[in-house]
Amino acid sequence: MGALPFLPSLLRPSAALIKATALDLAILAGHAVLYPTGVIAERPPERQAVPPPTVPLDDPETTLLPTPEEPGAGHPPVLLLHGFIDNRSVFVLLRRSLRQHGWTQVEALNYSPLCCDIREAATLLGRHIEEVCARTGHDRVDVVGHSLGGLIARYYAQRLGGDTRIRTLVTLGTPHSGTRAIPLLSAHPIVRQMRPDSDVIEELASPAPDCATHFVSFWSDLDQVMVPLETARLEHPDLVTHNVQVSGIGHLALPVHAAVAAGIRQALDDEASATGSSDAASVA
Repeated sequence: MGALPFLPSLLRPSAALIKATALDLAILAGHAVLYPTGVIAERPPERQAVPPPTVPLDDPETTLLPTPEEPGAGHPPVLLLHGFIDNRSVFVLLRRSLRQHGWTQVEALNYSPLCCDIREAATLLGRHIEEVCARTGHDRVDVVGHSLGGLIARYYAQRLGGDTRIRTLVTLGTPHSGTRAIPLLSAHPIVRQMRPDSDVIEELASPAPDCATHFVSFWSDLDQVMVPLETARLEHPDLVTHNVQVSGIGHLALPVHAAVAAGIRQALDDEASATGSSDAASVA
């Protein structure tokens, strides 16, 4: 789920909850302005040419200088995948943060708001990742998925063989074991697939031996779209998982918060997160 009308809980009011709700409402208002800019799918970026090696002409015994590496060449491409009824505009700040810190190949994928099946969306994601790998020359990519986007990417990695392509999957407020929030939206088929008793959630709970993708799940203690809150934690005996608790912010703030962006950069740049199932301290 992505940019949905935010309904603060009346059952557990607190100063922190009120503050997080106000922040989510402000983010929703700002995102409404940016939303039209992300409706059209972005054009694939052209690969930048690397300057050829140089030879000092005044010294015939000098060997060729090494070809300079493209900035960020050590990072796989990063694909950003938005949540329910959202689009790529939600990642404006996260994309900027990644690029400022050395990631040069960052793309955001739009999937249709008319999509009614997580399995179908995961298949389309796989086709897009194959195209990215062919275009960039990389064998694997990293994916950051907000809410439903994380569930789609997980299905591709865990159930469709996508672990051969996705190195690290970072999820932000993703209902890994299903959410009971906003029951009025259950008329939409893809929302029903995000319920705890859905076939998709049951499939994701089934054995997944030898899955090579590393999973990093950010979950917030004030995320009211996740019911229960712990559904955004990824717990699976066959998967390499790392759960990161975020304090003080809600669902819509996860893809735009600076502290979360720093945590995402660390997750994508730190192989230590791939050593086993663990938890981390709050990042906000």
